[in-house]
Amino acid sequence: MSLALYAHPFSSYCQKVLVALYENDTAFEYRHLEEEAHAQALARLWPMKRFPVLVDGPRTVIEATSIIEYLHVAHPGPLRLLPADPLAAVGVRMLDRFFDNYVSTPQQKIVFDAIRAEPDRDPYGVAEARRMLDTAYAWLERHLQDGRTWASGDDFSLADCGAAPFLFYADWTHPIPPAHRHVHAYRQRLLQRPGFACAVDQARPYRRYFPLGAPDRD
Repeated sequence: MSLALYAHPFSSYCQKVLVALYENDTAFEYRHLEEEAHAQALARLWPMKRFPVLVDGPRTVIEATSIIEYLHVAHPGPLRLLPADPLAAVGVRMLDRFFDNYVSTPQQKIVFDAIRAEPDRDPYGVAEARRMLDTAYAWLERHLQDGRTWASGDDFSLADCGAAPFLFYADWTHPIPPAHRHVHAYRQRLLQRPGFACAVDQARPYRRYFPLGAPDRD
């Protein structure tokens, strides 16, 4: 087996890649980072020690979006996660950046702040992150109002691979307002995708690690 993924099942960015792998039934070796040997190997491969990291023979690929794009080119499956039309692909990439920068980033800001010792916390930064999530939720609600099934339309894509874990954890961290019914429905559709459902199940044993206290729900 040539593909190996260094990952942890509770990481949202790892789940983003796992969704892409599982949706296309791509064979790979899961190098779980709770194993010390895999953690040490990751540090040698990528000194930043951020994950996921994909290894394909002599090639190492970092960053979740880049990994999915690499899989799309080097190990394509039946489900195309980027459309063939270049302009449509730009739209998918734009939405991928939206979910990374305006859902995942502020959500992680809130979580990481909760991990800090009390004197080191940043109440202003957390309030700013919550405002950004409110703005992102409102924008996404408008974006989905035209009947889109998935982020970019009728086809599940790269953008949805990230939206699945990012909205999952964001709703735990800063709940999506009940009035945003299209966002709630989209989050539920993502939970029903086989690839993400598998990633969620693999992460269940680690919910006790969620700094804000994981709710008793998906």
